[in-house]
Amino acid sequence: MGAASMGAMGRQMGYRIGIDVGGTFTDYLLLEPSGGTRAHKVLSTPDDPSRAVLQGLADLAAASGASLDGFLRQVEIIVHGTTVTTNAVLTGRFARTGLLTTHGFRDALQMRRGVRESFYDNKFTAPPPLVRRRLRLPVRGRIGHDGREIEPLSLDDVERAIESLASKEVEAVAISFMHAYANPSHEEAAAELVGRRVPQAYLSVSSRVLPQVRFYERTSTTVLNAVVGPILQRYMRNLQRRLAESGFEGVLRVMQSNGGVTSADTVAALAASTLLSGPAAAPTAGLAAIEPHGGDRFITVDMGGTSFDAAMVVGGAPSITTAGSVNRFALALPAMDIATIGAGGGSIAWIDHGLLRMGPQSAGADPGPACYGRGGEEPTCSDANLLLGYLSPEFFAGGRLQLDPQAALAAIERRVAQPLGMDPISAAHGMYHVMNVNMASAIREISVQKGWDPREFPLICAGGAGAIHAAMIARELGIRRILVPHDASIFCASGMLRTDLKHDFVRSHAALLDETVDGKRLLPLVEAMIDEANGVLEAEGIAAGQRRFVLSLELRYLGQYHEVPVEAPIEWLSAGAWDAICSAFHERHDRLYGYELRDEGTPVELVNLRLAAVGHTDKPPARREPRSEPDAEHARKGSRPAYQPQTRAFADTPVYDGDRLRHGNRLEGPAIVEKVTTTVFVPAGFGLEVDALGGFLLEEHAMEVLS
Repeated sequence: MGAASMGAMGRQMGYRIGIDVGGTFTDYLLLEPSGGTRAHKVLSTPDDPSRAVLQGLADLAAASGASLDGFLRQVEIIVHGTTVTTNAVLTGRFARTGLLTTHGFRDALQMRRGVRESFYDNKFTAPPPLVRRRLRLPVRGRIGHDGREIEPLSLDDVERAIESLASKEVEAVAISFMHAYANPSHEEAAAELVGRRVPQAYLSVSSRVLPQVRFYERTSTTVLNAVVGPILQRYMRNLQRRLAESGFEGVLRVMQSNGGVTSADTVAALAASTLLSGPAAAPTAGLAAIEPHGGDRFITVDMGGTSFDAAMVVGGAPSITTAGSVNRFALALPAMDIATIGAGGGSIAWIDHGLLRMGPQSAGADPGPACYGRGGEEPTCSDANLLLGYLSPEFFAGGRLQLDPQAALAAIERRVAQPLGMDPISAAHGMYHVMNVNMASAIREISVQKGWDPREFPLICAGGAGAIHAAMIARELGIRRILVPHDASIFCASGMLRTDLKHDFVRSHAALLDETVDGKRLLPLVEAMIDEANGVLEAEGIAAGQRRFVLSLELRYLGQYHEVPVEAPIEWLSAGAWDAICSAFHERHDRLYGYELRDEGTPVELVNLRLAAVGHTDKPPARREPRSEPDAEHARKGSRPAYQPQTRAFADTPVYDGDRLRHGNRLEGPAIVEKVTTTVFVPAGFGLEVDALGGFLLEEHAMEVLS
C-alpha cells in the first residue's frame, strides 16, 4: 500500500469504520460523512475471524440500504484491531518455527532469566519454549558488545542449519545472535541465505525486530514475532482479499500494541506488534470521552465477553512498557501497560476446594452463556446478571437476542448453588461480587503497584457488560466518579478511528550521565532513528508537518538491573542537560519504587535511546448536544425487580431508555439505564447525569458522618 492510497486519509469523503475483533463479539463503529455514528456488534467467529468481520460489514451495508459492494466502495478507511496473534500464543496454535542462534546459547529460551517468576513457589515452572530444542540450531560466529567481530560467521553452519530446518518443514525462521544490536552484519548474512534457500519461510531477525541489549528478551521477542508471523500474514492476506472481492478500495490500517496504527503490510512484517492490538485503543477513546469534563488523567476499563482490560492515562498519555509478556513469554516491544484478566460476560463460575471462582475460562461466542440458549450449560457472569435483574431477557442487544432466565437459573443452581449449599440468588450475587473484586484487583495492578492512588482518578468504564459492574468496582477502590461513554460497548473500535500512526525505534548505548558523557555522540544515534522514521511515515503518506518525534532515555542507577524510561527533549542531549535528565529520572524512580538516590550521589546510567514516531491523522469531530432540563421521566420505560447489593434484597427498580436520555438529564439510584448495546446499573447512593457527548457520568454522594 503506497503513499498514493495512504494519501486519501486526509480527506473525509466516505465512511470510516473501526473494527475490534474480540473473543466473544466483534465490534464496529461506523463514522458517516455527515459526522453521525452507528455502533454494531456481531458474534465473533474464532475459527476464521474474517467471517465475522464481513458479516458485520454486510449488516452495516443493509442498514444503510445498500449492497455490500456498493457500501464498501464508499468506505474510505477501515481501522482493524485483531486478537489473531494473541489467541495463537494463548492456545499454543502457532507456526512451526526454527531458531538460528549463537553457538553456546542454544538453550537461552529455556533458561530464560535464570530465576523463577514466583520466588516462593518451587513448583512454579516455566512454560515450554516456543521453539523445540531440535529446531534451535547453533551457529559459530561472534560479535562483541562494542560491535567488533570476534569470530567470523560460519556460513557452513548456517547452510547446514537451513537444510535441517527445511527438512523439518518449518513455516518461520527466527535469527538472534549475540550483540547483533551493535553490529547486525552476521544476522543480515544469515538472513540473506535463509531468504534464498527457503523463501517461503517467514523471516524474523532480531536486529530488525528489536535492536537492543538483553539477549533473552531480544530472542524471546524475535521468536514471538516468528511464531505468529505466518498466522497474521495469512489472516491479513485473506482479509484484504475478501475485502477487495467485496468492493473495498480504501485504506486498511491495523491497531498495534503501542497505541498507534500502521498499514497492513507493515504490521505483517512485525506481527508481534499486534499482540495487544485490541485493548490498546482504549486510552485514546478515553481522552475523547473525558474532554467535556476536563482533566488528562483517568483509568480506563473495558469488560467484554471474554476479558477485562485496565489501563491508566497520566498527563494525557497512556503508560507504555517494554517489559511486558504474553502468556508468560517475554515481549520487549513497546506496548500499552495494560492489565488483562479473564473476566467478561462469558466468564465461567467454578468451585475450587469449596471456594467460588470466576474465570479465566469463558463460554465465548459459541456456545456462549447458558442464557443465550445456544447449548451452553456452564454458569457465567451474564447468567448471574440476568438472574439478579440487571439484564432484560427481552431487550438484550436491543431485542435481537432473547435471553433464557430458566436456563441461567438451572446452570447456577446445578454448578454453584447446590455445591456451596446456598440458594441460587445468593450464588448469583456471589458470582457478581467475585467478578467485581477480580476486576478491582486488575485496576490496582496498573495503579497502586505503579505508585498511583486510584481514588485520585475518574474511572472510564466501557464494554457491553462493564457498566453493570462499574459502580461496585468503584466502591471497592474508593473511586467517586465514573464515566460510561456514549460508545461504551464499542469503545476500542471508536478509539481506533482516533488513533495516530505510530512506530518505535531503539538504539542501545551504555554510558554514565555525568560531565564525561559526550552528548554529540548520542545525537547521531537519534538522527539515524529520525531518518528511518521519516522514511516509514513518508511511505505511509504522512506529510512532514504532521509528524512528531518523542525521545525517551531508559535510565537506571549504576548496578541496577531494570531501567526506567524518562521522556527528554532532543535539545537536552545537544545542550548536555544531564542535571535536568537525572532530576526527571530521580522523580520517576521515586514514583515507581518509593525512593530515590539523588542525595547519595549514585551515578545514573543510560542503557537505551528510544524514539516514538507519530504521524497525526484526521480525527472524527465530537458532536455535542444542547443542554436539556434535568428531568429524565420522559425516558422512563417501566420498572423491574433488581438485586440491591447494599441491602442484599430485590427492589422494584426504575428502568430508563438510555437512547432517549439527553444532555443534562439526571436521575438517582437505584436505577437501570438500558441502551441497545449497553446496560448501566446505578446503585443507591449514586446519581447519574448525561454529558454533552451522550455519556453517563455517575457520582457517588458523600456519606453522612454518624455521630
